[in-house]
Amino acid sequence: MKPSILQKYSDFLPLTDNTPIYTLGECDTPLVRSRVLEKEFGVGALYFKLEGCNPTGSFKDRGMVMAVAKAVEEGSKAIMCASTGNTSASAAAYGAYWGLMTCVIVPHGNIAMGKLAQAVAYGARVIAIDGNFDQALSLVRQMAEKHPIAMVNSVNPNRIEGQKTGAFEIVDALGDVPDYHFIPVGNAGNITSYWKGYVEYNNAGKASKRPVMMGFQAEGAAPIVKDHIVENPETIATAIRIGNPASWEKAIIARDESGGVIDSVTDNEILSAYNMLATKEGIFGEPASAASLAGLIKSVNGGLNLAGKTAVCIITGNGLKDPDIALKAAKPPIKLPSKLEAIEQSLDLG
Repeated sequence: MKPSILQKYSDFLPLTDNTPIYTLGECDTPLVRSRVLEKEFGVGALYFKLEGCNPTGSFKDRGMVMAVAKAVEEGSKAIMCASTGNTSASAAAYGAYWGLMTCVIVPHGNIAMGKLAQAVAYGARVIAIDGNFDQALSLVRQMAEKHPIAMVNSVNPNRIEGQKTGAFEIVDALGDVPDYHFIPVGNAGNITSYWKGYVEYNNAGKASKRPVMMGFQAEGAAPIVKDHIVENPETIATAIRIGNPASWEKAIIARDESGGVIDSVTDNEILSAYNMLATKEGIFGEPASAASLAGLIKSVNGGLNLAGKTAVCIITGNGLKDPDIALKAAKPPIKLPSKLEAIEQSLDLG
């Protein structure tokens, strides 16, 4: 039976005797070595961490199992979050497991249908507001202050605690930290948590060093890069369409302490990387996931030499979260008569 991250990494988590230990199957996601792109971009060893293999299809489950465990420990009967999609799906699933009333506030018209379907299926109360993610988060903060509801966005430190276990798994799999860690940046909780995990493993003697953190926002939603709030963020990568990241300052600390960067990539660069992952590596991630690879490509093209280096790209969510993007770019199916000869001719096998 697959252990919970609450068991596997208990020495590094804020557990008490009253913290419930449970799992929906999160953790131990695959770390897959590149077969094609590693060579194409001159990387010594390139790996993809497939967080879409978590139970609700994204990295959010790592933090949610911890946040909801602490909410249950504290006697909460309800949880709440703002979301561009993945957080709502995860909160709804873990809330359903514990029989908690789960409320999610999402920006109307700016959430991928695959993610909305999950929240609805798990029984969450979904409220779509006429506003963006940042406004939704503000409302959730106000609700949590006024009512006995546990807020489970990444401003909740227990979310960061759970998500940092992704760094532990990478070190456990590779035997040490990678030289470079490429990751999408939206609300900035993930880059914050991975850095925290690497630092803790290094301090505990389980890793010999710390990686360079390479974070990438979408160009139309790049407040950290631009050094100011983006009032109306726009990008096809809905999971990182955030104009005022909750973990902004902590992300800058991760960048600066690691000697890394937080840069931006265009939607075209994201879509190009998205297609490369699927067609050249067999990895179908949601568009935001591809920002990590897009960032690596931009860095290499800008002069970063990764020869002899180990790099990990975080693939934050499953491609089925946002299938419309794939379908829009795809050619329609070839319509043929149900005859062997027609198929052979179409495939040049005649």
